[in-house]
Amino acid sequence: MEREPESGIARITINNAQRRNSYDASMRDQLAAYLDELATDDDIKVVLLRGAGGYFSSGADMRNAYGWYGETAPGEDAGSAPRDTAAGNGDGKATRRRRPSQRRRLAVDRQTFAFYHEFLGYPKATIAQVEGLALGGGFEIALMADIAVVGQNARLGMPATRFLGPALGSLHLFFHRLGPVLAKRMLLTGDLLTGTELAERGIFTETVPDTDVPTRAEWWARKVSRMPADGIVIAKEAFRLVEQLQGYQGEEVLSYLFHAYGTNLSFEDNEYNFVKTRAQHGVKRAFELRDEHFEIPEP
Repeated sequence: MEREPESGIARITINNAQRRNSYDASMRDQLAAYLDELATDDDIKVVLLRGAGGYFSSGADMRNAYGWYGETAPGEDAGSAPRDTAAGNGDGKATRRRRPSQRRRLAVDRQTFAFYHEFLGYPKATIAQVEGLALGGGFEIALMADIAVVGQNARLGMPATRFLGPALGSLHLFFHRLGPVLAKRMLLTGDLLTGTELAERGIFTETVPDTDVPTRAEWWARKVSRMPADGIVIAKEAFRLVEQLQGYQGEEVLSYLFHAYGTNLSFEDNEYNFVKTRAQHGVKRAFELRDEHFEIPEP
């Protein structure tokens, strides 16, 4: 995190470049802690979010999908035993690992969605510098930012719907930001779209050549930082109230409920099971097989 009190701008860099800035629960909590710290800093008016290595964020780290629910054995990582499979317990006997309970899922998902809720109502102006990839939670943060500058060739979407189903993420946000037609298309297919493909829909502030994204994001940050700090926070509260009254209402609760229940899936023999495939072949090959499974040539 970098502060620039003289301009009123702070910058937070998501830094896990070797995995395209995917994040686990501890990284998300650290991001939340930085945002909380800046929220009470009277010298800061604007927070610019960016990713290291030319990628914004590829979303939640799927090397250990169920680790988010606290169900992972110590040392478990890519290729480890999936849910509901036998695993040794150290004494030579096999034990049965169980998938997270619904009460565990609801508790964790409520906490996860609380992060997004706070980000939507954040008292500083937020700028997203979207380069390379914005997937899953990274895509959601880009949609939630007050101003988002997106590279023409950046790829955006919710690919995790291909192995966790369409009831994933902030459904209310997708329908209100993307519109129901595009939201259904992206959630029911897991398709990734480029910044250019989304540009004409007016979803993001602007779409620019990839090399121009950092410069334009900085320009927007400096432009907004000229506004009075109290004016920014009052305006954002007003925006939030209007959006809640006109659109969301109780939908934020529905989003985490659907996520908790919708990700507790069983799979038929001809359906793609990422967790099982990951255990058999490793993460990289599991992603390759996922894309092969969903690739349908156009007529």
